Amino acid sequence: MRIQMLSVLLLFVLPNSIANALASNAASPIHTFYDYQLYSAISKDAPQTTAKPLTSLPSTIINADVVLVGEWHSHSAIHRFQAELYQKLLEHNTQVALSMEQFSRPVQNVLDQYLKSEIGELALIAHAKAWPNYSSDYRALVEQAKSESMPVIAANAPREIVRCIGQVGVDYLESLNAEQRQTIAANLDITDRPYKNNFQQVMEGVEQASIEKMYAAQVAWDETMAESIAMHHAKYPHQQILHIAGRFHVENGMGIAYSLHKRAPKLKIVLITPVSSLDEPLGMSQYPEHRLLVLPLPTQVMNTHEHGGFSHPHSSSQPDCQ
Repeated sequence: MRIQMLSVLLLFVLPNSIANALASNAASPIHTFYDYQLYSAISKDAPQTTAKPLTSLPSTIINADVVLVGEWHSHSAIHRFQAELYQKLLEHNTQVALSMEQFSRPVQNVLDQYLKSEIGELALIAHAKAWPNYSSDYRALVEQAKSESMPVIAANAPREIVRCIGQVGVDYLESLNAEQRQTIAANLDITDRPYKNNFQQVMEGVEQASIEKMYAAQVAWDETMAESIAMHHAKYPHQQILHIAGRFHVENGMGIAYSLHKRAPKLKIVLITPVSSLDEPLGMSQYPEHRLLVLPLPTQVMNTHEHGGFSHPHSSSQPDCQ
């Protein structure tokens, strides 16, 4: 079935393009990697069998305390949406902090220095260990926060520590000194729950002992980002928080939202999850979950032979976990 979408105008041509895209009456199919369409929310309390394209930014997003936006890293339309959504939220709420998976807690001071114009972007990229696609995909968000004098939360756990948790298990935390331990959430919930079942399905074919360690690492990401958000909200309760993270951390509210709710159960949380088809099922989350329809990413690997010699774009040398 052909799905009609609202066209999205280029950000540099029309700064308020998200508003115009949502309000436009002229519909056209999504056919480029810059196009997107935001669809109405689903939840346990308000399940929908028919998705509806939104004609205005919904109150669930405008009035949320925390907006969690999932992404497929390096997807142009999703990054465009994030930047346009952030601008629209700033127009409504004026005080919107940006929280990011792409920076870890130890580099918070570097981020703060950049936001105060005490260092340049090259220093930010080098000393904050920015992802390789920072300039193309995340610069717009950080520059928006900087221009509005808004904070950017380095929300994540350090990559090298989380990798060691994935290799050794959650017991690795006992080997950390006090300063290192503060870079990871105080509590990690690695108990059995639906999120763990989903993770095991993704890791199908991996031996169970390894899955347990890798799941602990996954939870370390979620719990640390959730704790970072909760701590910022406790300090600045008047600020709305827009958090950017990979889709698995956000979808169905099982990752970051679950961990955040435990820490701050009164927060109004809304989810935005990218999908490449409206037929793609999402679980009925307890939180409003909007769908962001975009084109699917190109197939990364067609066969096992072409995979050799390539590494994950955000990978680095393996740490010494002894």
